[in-house]
Amino acid sequence: MGFARTCSVALVGVEGVVVEVQAGLEPGMATFTLVGLPDKSLSESRDRVRAALVNSGESWPQKKLTVGLSPASVPKSGSGFDVAVACAVLAAAGRVAPDAIAELVMIGELGLDGRVRPVRGVLPAVLAAADAGYRQVVVAERTAAEACLVPGISVLGVRSLRQLIAVLNDEPVPDEPAEDGDPRLAELAQITRAGAESVRDAGALVDPAEFEAAVDAISKARRVVFFGVGTSAPLCQDAAYRFSAVGLVAEAPAPMMWDSSKDP
Repeated sequence: MGFARTCSVALVGVEGVVVEVQAGLEPGMATFTLVGLPDKSLSESRDRVRAALVNSGESWPQKKLTVGLSPASVPKSGSGFDVAVACAVLAAAGRVAPDAIAELVMIGELGLDGRVRPVRGVLPAVLAAADAGYRQVVVAERTAAEACLVPGISVLGVRSLRQLIAVLNDEPVPDEPAEDGDPRLAELAQITRAGAESVRDAGALVDPAEFEAAVDAISKARRVVFFGVGTSAPLCQDAAYRFSAVGLVAEAPAPMMWDSSKDP
C-alpha cells in the first residue's frame, strides 16, 4: 500500500485552518474516493486532478485510491486543494518522494491541461500556514507576490503541475508560457513589504493581527484612501503616492489637524 501526505488550507470565513491531505493506494478496483467533508466544488477536484495528471504526462494509478482531508470536522470548499491532492496521489504512487511534500503547504487550482491557476484567499491561507509553523508554500505563479507578503515564508510559484513535479524531483524545470496577469501586483507586494519592514524597524506600536488584516484588505481593494492625523499625514500622502505610481487608485485627503487640548 502506498501512502503520502501534504498540506493545504481551508478558509472558514476569514480564518485559515491547515488541512492535512492524505492519499492511500491499495489493491482493488480502480476507484477514487474523497473524504473529509468536501463541498461540491471540492468533490469535483477528482475529475480535475485526474485530467491534469494525465495531460501532464503522468499515469493515473490503477488501484483503489482514497484521499482524506483532515481534520474531517472542518468544512472544506473551493478548488484550492487541487495541487495538494495531485501531489499526494503522485507521492503515494511513487512518482515523487513522500518526504519531499510532507512539510509543504500547497494552494492552487489545477486546469485540465495541468496549469496551476490562482485562487482567492492566498494571503490569509499563507498566514494560517505560518502560524501553524510551516515555512514553505507552493502557489500559482500569479499569486506568489501576494504570498510573499507573509514574513518568514519561502514561496514557490509555479505555472504548471509539470514544473512542480520537476522541482520536487530535482529535474530540469520545463518552460511554460506565462498567463496574462497584472504586473502591478509584484511591485505592490514589494512596496507593501518595504512599508511593513519600515514599521517594524521603527518600533511602532502596531498589533500584528491588525497589521496583517490591513495588508489583506489592501491586497483586495480596488481603491485605497489613506487618512492621517497630525504628523502621520505626510506618511499617508507618501503611501498614496507610491500606490498611485504603480497604477492603483489611491489618495490621501488634505492633512487633518488634531488639537489634544480639546480632548474631553
